[in-house]
Amino acid sequence: MNLAVIPARGGSKRIPGKNIKPFAGKPMIAHSIEAAKRTALFDRIIVSTDSQEIADIAIKYGAEVPFMRPAEIADDFTPTQNVLEHALKFASESAHYDYMCCIYATAPLVSTEYIKKGYELIKEKNANTVFSVTSFPHPIFRAYKINEDGSVQMFWPEHGLTRSNDLPEAFHDAGQFYWINAENFLKTGKMISKNALPLILPRYMVVDIDTKEDWEVAEFMYETCKSKGLI
Repeated sequence: MNLAVIPARGGSKRIPGKNIKPFAGKPMIAHSIEAAKRTALFDRIIVSTDSQEIADIAIKYGAEVPFMRPAEIADDFTPTQNVLEHALKFASESAHYDYMCCIYATAPLVSTEYIKKGYELIKEKNANTVFSVTSFPHPIFRAYKINEDGSVQMFWPEHGLTRSNDLPEAFHDAGQFYWINAENFLKTGKMISKNALPLILPRYMVVDIDTKEDWEVAEFMYETCKSKGLI
């Protein structure tokens, strides 16, 4: 059996109400719920929230909210893995789950196709975790930092004259979904432990929404991906 867990805390600071703010005609969280439903992979889709408003919207779009998240795991500093552990233990009281998939509530570009590919990969490779990643658009080894006095300095000055072609490609967490072996997770408490595999997404399907500008960029990307049948 498979469990989907969508964490959705109520106290977003940088974009107030981000989890349920209207995005492309529906609340932000609805995109994650509907993508999970379209896969037809999940026996339960649970939203973990401390907000009754978020809970009502989640239920409207087809998710379950069988509990309200306790205050001790609903602050700014609570790791996602603590929220997942609470949800999995709750769900496991009534059924055994082989895999859990964490899908973030603020991932409107999340693709049903890629969620399915992640599931196929974790089963095929008997991995503990499969999670979405994408590549950095520029070699990270040529990155600069800005000092307090306004001057710039390379993080890795030894690569100042290294050709981009000769530097390894680097990847970062796409912040969309994480397929997790449920038994291993309950043993280790880690979302990404040993035997974790990446599922590479194209950069045009990944955006981290933390500012108003990010939101506007995400809307443009969503419309393009939607028009091409990618989401």
